[in-house]
Formats: sequence, C-alpha cells, structure tokens
Amino acid sequence: MGTSHKIAVLGGGSFGTAIANIMADNNHDVCLWLRNKERAEEINTVHVNSAYLPDYPLNPKLLASTELKDSVDSCDIVFMAVPSKSCRDVAAEVSKYLKPGTILISTTKGIEPENFKLMSEVLSEEIPHSRIAVLSGPNFAKEIAAKQITATVVASKDDELNKTVQTLLHCGNFRVYASNDVYGVELGGALKNVYAIVAGMAAAFDVGQNTLSLLITRSLAEMSRFAANEGADPLTFLGLSGIGDLIGTCMSPLSRNYRVGYELGKGRSLDEIVTELGQVAEGVNTLRLLKHQSDKRNVYMPLVNGLYDIIYNKKTVEDVVGGLMFAEQHKDVEFTLK
Repeated sequence: MGTSHKIAVLGGGSFGTAIANIMADNNHDVCLWLRNKERAEEINTVHVNSAYLPDYPLNPKLLASTELKDSVDSCDIVFMAVPSKSCRDVAAEVSKYLKPGTILISTTKGIEPENFKLMSEVLSEEIPHSRIAVLSGPNFAKEIAAKQITATVVASKDDELNKTVQTLLHCGNFRVYASNDVYGVELGGALKNVYAIVAGMAAAFDVGQNTLSLLITRSLAEMSRFAANEGADPLTFLGLSGIGDLIGTCMSPLSRNYRVGYELGKGRSLDEIVTELGQVAEGVNTLRLLKHQSDKRNVYMPLVNGLYDIIYNKKTVEDVVGGLMFAEQHKDVEFTLK
C-alpha cells in the first residue's frame, strides 16, 4: 500500500466511521475521535459502532478516543467529519495541536449560516497553515460499510495532495476521483440536500418517472447556475459531486433530507418531523441560506423559491407547483462547451 500514515478522523458518525475503517483496512494507523465515552469503548473492545453502523464489524486496528489532543498527536493527516454546526469550534480547538503542513480533508456537507462559508473556508481560517482538500460524492455510509461499490471525489488545488487521498482510501469497493474545483465540489455536496427534500415530497405524491426526471434535471440546472454565479465551474456538476450526489440523494430513503421531504409531502409539520428524526436535516438550514443568497445575487432558482414558500411561508404544494408550471420558460442547457 506504499507509505503508511498516522491519521485522525474527527467525528464518530456513520461516514467518519466508514472511512476510518477503510483506512484501517489499508494498514494505516487510524484514530477515530468522538465525544461519547461508551461508544469509544465499544469500538475499542467489540469493534462495532452500534449507534451508527450496528450491523458492520470494524477493523480491530481502528482505535477510538474521546481525547482530541491524543487523537491528533503526531498525525500527518486529519479528516474532519463533524456536523457543520460544530466545524469551526472543533477546528479552532484542534488547531492548537496540529503541526504546520498537516493535511486536512473536510467531508462535511454544509454551509456556515452567519456568512455563507463552506467548511474548507472555515478550516482555512481556523487552521491557516494546513493543506486542505474536500471529499464529496454519492456516499451513503451504510453502503460503504457493506462494501458496496462506491466512488467519491477529492478536490484540492494541490495535485499531490489529491493523489495522497486517492491512495489512502482506494480499495476494491471504494474509488476516489480527483478535481481541482474545490468550491464547486463542496458546493454540490451542500446544495443537493435542498433538492432531496423536493424529491422526497414528490415521492410522497407518488409522481411518475417523467416528473422525477424533470425535478432532478432542473435541480441540476439550478445548482450549476448558482455555482457559476459564485465562481465555481458549472461543468463540475456533471460529475460525481454534482449529478452523482444529486441522483443518489434524490432517490434514496437513506437520505435524511429525502425523508423530511417525504413526511412534509404527507402533510406533517416540520416541527413534528424534526422531533422524530432527533435533529434538523442539513437541507432545511441550507434552504434558508440559499434562498437569501440567491435573492441577494439575483439568481433564478424557482425550485428553491417554491420549497421555501412551502416550508416558511405555509403555501400549499398545489399553489407552488401551479406557479412553477406557468413560470417563464428558459433554455434547457445553459452551459455548453464551445
């Protein structure tokens, strides 16, 4: 496997656990940091994370710790897999313990609400002397843990860094493609959560394949239109971190955002749904931020506007759909190669 690395994965949820296990299988020295002492003890003794991946045994070499300083001690690579709302606080704390030049890979799909910053931007502010990449794609952790064939994208301006991450995670069931469009790859991972809510609502209404195809392709058009306005390469959205992640999230009940949309479509209130899920799906928060930013930038996003009206302005689905169908008709494909 080449060079062996000392790696910390910060965040003991399903995805953090799944990628930590891949790297342990690849014979790297991996420590998984999490806050729950009982869960850490469980991983270290019986080699399972019953809270997130109960049916999948973990590599006995994978160690878990609740001590942040000890987890990253002497590490040359750190994966950030904490929720977006915790990213800045964890980054500020861990910055005290990292040596300059440490590789940081963000796997968190979200946007900081105060300033519309993505997680790589948060990391660069809090840990400025690190080498930063992002990892994003259609990556349901349970499927990765079950060793189903999966691919993802690592994005960095540093080609050598991309190659390092590709080597770390590559195995018979997990493949990593490279990109230099950090902002576009990361933005795709955040925005698709909004459209998964739309797709879940559509599923609740038992729509046909024509309608679902329409929703997914117009969602892609909105995402890439907004991304181009923000400075990303719209063609990035033709890859795994764009259309790939969008299809996966819009068609799978494994997605929390999809489930939120489905329950909304069945007439339940958002408060009820959040209480049942135990936390707000990322797409609900992203929707509010995206609506504000697209209005500010004057970017045409009818699906975002329609979903916002349903969730926050209490409009009916029928009214919103009617408005969408009779809105001004635009070009099918906006971005083409000359």
